[in-house]
Amino acid sequence: MSTQTENIAITQTEQIIGQLLHTWDSQNKRVTAFFAKYADEDYMDEVAPGRSRAIYLLGHLTSTNDGLLPLFGLGERLYPQLETLFSRNPDRTFDEIPSMAELRTYWEKVNNTLTEHFSKMTAQDWLSRHMSVSEEDFAKEPNRNKLNVLVSRTVHAGYHMGQLIFLKKKENA
Repeated sequence: MSTQTENIAITQTEQIIGQLLHTWDSQNKRVTAFFAKYADEDYMDEVAPGRSRAIYLLGHLTSTNDGLLPLFGLGERLYPQLETLFSRNPDRTFDEIPSMAELRTYWEKVNNTLTEHFSKMTAQDWLSRHMSVSEEDFAKEPNRNKLNVLVSRTVHAGYHMGQLIFLKKKENA
């Protein structure tokens, strides 16, 4: 492959990664805007009968994004206590969880920290293995990379935004 062709391929790869990062950031902004929309007590409601409360979903999304730090080899979780509360157990398992104000602060800090790390990552970094896959397995399945995880986390946030939409009924009541 010629140097010019290689440079075009690298530029295209970087452009695609940039688009995916923009999508991840946009999804996080949608979550942030949603959790700034209502009074704190409204987020204590279930998004639908028998489903999780909105506050739980914010904790869950925060815990999930916080887990990207160790998964990508960028450091430890900022809020490890959230994993047990929001990733390993269903809603209403614990009598006390952080307040909406605390969760909003955690959400902002986690995403600002990730954005800072992500801005320093190269295309090669994004296409490298994450920490939950062995080098041997990665050699067989190179799609098990950090970029693929970012895409799945973006979709995951979109899925939960779809649930949270049902809380909007309060606006029309």
